[in-house]
Amino acid sequence: MGLSPSGTVPTIPMKDIFKAYDIRGIYPSEINSSAALRIGEGLVRFLRKTKKGKPSTRAKLGAGLAPHRNEVSGAGLKIVVGRDNRLSSPVLGRAVKKGILEEGADVIDIGLSSTPMFYFAVWKYNYDGGIMVTASHNPPEYNGFKIVREKADAIGEESGLREIKKLTLQKRKEDKIKKGVVKNKNILKSYLDFSSPRLIFLMPDLKRLRIAIDTANAVSGILIKELKKRLPCKIYHLFPELDGRFPNHLVDPLEEKNIKDLKNFVKEKKLDLGIAFDGDGDRIIFVDEKGEMIPSDFITCLISQRILRQKPGTKILYNICSSNIIKDVVEESGGIAMAGKIGHTFIEERMKKEKVFFSGEFSGHYFLSPYFFEVPLFVLFKVLEEISQSGKTISQLVRPFQKYFHSGQINMKVEDKKKKLKELEEKFKGGKISHLDGLRIDFKNWWFNARPSNTEDLLRIVVEARTKKLMEEKKKEISF
Repeated sequence: MGLSPSGTVPTIPMKDIFKAYDIRGIYPSEINSSAALRIGEGLVRFLRKTKKGKPSTRAKLGAGLAPHRNEVSGAGLKIVVGRDNRLSSPVLGRAVKKGILEEGADVIDIGLSSTPMFYFAVWKYNYDGGIMVTASHNPPEYNGFKIVREKADAIGEESGLREIKKLTLQKRKEDKIKKGVVKNKNILKSYLDFSSPRLIFLMPDLKRLRIAIDTANAVSGILIKELKKRLPCKIYHLFPELDGRFPNHLVDPLEEKNIKDLKNFVKEKKLDLGIAFDGDGDRIIFVDEKGEMIPSDFITCLISQRILRQKPGTKILYNICSSNIIKDVVEESGGIAMAGKIGHTFIEERMKKEKVFFSGEFSGHYFLSPYFFEVPLFVLFKVLEEISQSGKTISQLVRPFQKYFHSGQINMKVEDKKKKLKELEEKFKGGKISHLDGLRIDFKNWWFNARPSNTEDLLRIVVEARTKKLMEEKKKEISF
């Protein structure tokens, strides 16, 4: 589909592609150039509306408190646009840039970029907002957008995405607007400088390590060549070619079938560590020297211990569906453990509100104050530090965290998610009930969490117990 002319409303069901914390759908039946153009326009209108009369960050830094010039036309707004390497991303990227320009804002085009690189660009250079063309870990037929305002603050359903949808679907007024301009910006080097400030001090310790990194033919592949220059480790790069069809395996590393090649490679080469990134590079998953996937909760524990050795009393945030081991480890290490909802926007809001320093998600997202966006390279470097300085293998480091038996995420197809949650609550009503994120019910020796997916007709179930036998029994009871 081509771009819709100005003033016309797209004939596609755009309301269905707006999710809880991003925009996502199948290309081109659900999301296409027409939608991208109007979303670009809607984003500028939203930012213009929210910033009207409010001094820009750049103005504060450079010229006192002067407000944006000509806010009504959108002039002065500078919006970052990045994209992953899906086959449809160049088309959607061009369309969203056209929408931004036609609404009078300037585009800072960072080109191919991981999502953390995109967040960094908005945050580092004090731009007014940004839009990343990506469908994250979804299969290749999907695409979408992640949107932020200034300081890389994520925009979700409750923090502006609903308003952007409304503005996107409105018929545009035929105002004469001076179009914005495009500036291309390469941020790879500055992003890596930001992510690895202490590596120079670790070179002797890191030199002996041998690691494999699987980027699954996805956009994170652009990072590895530069990482090889900066790290003294021996790095093997699996599936480095950028191919938006993802021909070797899908780009969700939380699914163990998608990291089978990485696991086998680590074992065959007798490496120290395996690393897998998802489709847009904001999730990182680790494989130990035996070729076994390390639960992300264990990585959260490992990083938390390291942080708390230097900053006792620090607050650590984790998902309510994560293992109880995080709470145990954080409190034993002198920190404050806090359970929260899944999702970038929810995590960012909670971290800011309650001054949380570090957050780890069950799915392999990790966040750090004061940036409040995903920091996968920070986590990678901290893991490498811990291995090199302790003299232990990664499996030895995480072994103390193997206290409980956690099912991992179980996806169950459900058409009426609310009804099924009510049935589960009634069936297991004898425990301690929480509705913080879906349904969690705790009993003495086990608990479960059932969370409705924001993007699919699924309930995401996790079960944890003190014994494997009990965990398996409860999994069967909950299954339907």
